[in-house]
Amino acid sequence: MKAIALYLPQFHEIEENNKWWGEGFTEWTNVKNAKPLFSGHEQPKVPMNDNYYCLLDDRVKEWQIKLAKENGVYGFCFYHYWFNGHLLLEKPVEQFLNNSKLDFPFCLCWANQNWTKIWSGNGNEVLISHDYYEKGDLEKHFQYFLRFFRDERYIKEDGKPVLVIYSPDEMPNLNETVDYFRKRIVEEGFPGIVLMYQYIVAEKNELMTRQIFDYKIHFQPVHALHEIENSKKSGMVINLLRLTNDFFFKIFNKSPSDIFLKLRKTSYDEVWEKIIAFDPIDKKDIACAIVNWDNTSRRGKAGRILIGSSPEKFGKYVKDLVSKINRAYGNDYLFITAWNEWSEGAYLEPDKTDGDAYLRALGEALLSNEQK
Repeated sequence: MKAIALYLPQFHEIEENNKWWGEGFTEWTNVKNAKPLFSGHEQPKVPMNDNYYCLLDDRVKEWQIKLAKENGVYGFCFYHYWFNGHLLLEKPVEQFLNNSKLDFPFCLCWANQNWTKIWSGNGNEVLISHDYYEKGDLEKHFQYFLRFFRDERYIKEDGKPVLVIYSPDEMPNLNETVDYFRKRIVEEGFPGIVLMYQYIVAEKNELMTRQIFDYKIHFQPVHALHEIENSKKSGMVINLLRLTNDFFFKIFNKSPSDIFLKLRKTSYDEVWEKIIAFDPIDKKDIACAIVNWDNTSRRGKAGRILIGSSPEKFGKYVKDLVSKINRAYGNDYLFITAWNEWSEGAYLEPDKTDGDAYLRALGEALLSNEQK
């Protein structure tokens, strides 16, 4: 089982974030500023031993790799931010590439959405965007990827490097991009490229997207949450809610939940039951596990929280999901949200409350699968 943890590289300062969010900003800024919103709400999240690390220190990455290896994690999937050659948060993964002592499989997920002020409730204020039709951008981007693809640690399937794209819906030149990457990778001597995408909610062109990609990752918990909500509403209500969301964004540059500050709570068990109940259509579907979720560090009272989580439950559900993958899925991938999404409450790294219990629960569940 290839358990691949999504990895956020925003735990170091960059000039752009200092400008947009204030001097000294890192992901830890959001984490430390979180407030409890109801009785029993555990905020702020505190890393074990107050380990507010900086990812520019390779000793941190060595520590992360050690923890991951000890607990069955196969590799990291680093989020990658590219805006026509303007890179953001690229230093940790470039350091990873340049330090052969960091002996651990990894791949990249192109987080291709615009950066906005959504954390402050203003999702239409664009901080930086991507021009998909800029001349020469595809080759420049491919050349950047190629440095990583050639590394022996880079995750490959039958010699083909794995590349994840976060949101194909954002790409007006999706077909052109896919065709270009598939052609160029062969020209560079590889047998091909394995393209995956993160499925959150229904893509505008879902059938086409599924056809041109090799795999579809069911990004959790967002996909399960949408399924839960939609199962409780009629088609007419769903369409009305979509129109309402569009209206609020156009008029107020905010979503209804941001304006009315509606904190949404969902059962951890209900989300996991939805994840495990999903039946894949074919071998293209990839399962995704969720450690936990609480994004109030970023969204405040407009956030979403899973209620009733525990390391014991997480371990049990991972074990059940792995069993389902072995029975019903046509591949051996398991993506995990996430290694270190601290501002979303989705992290395997040790914290003050549970120590390394979530990591150990994951390791035990994966080991149990190997022993069968």
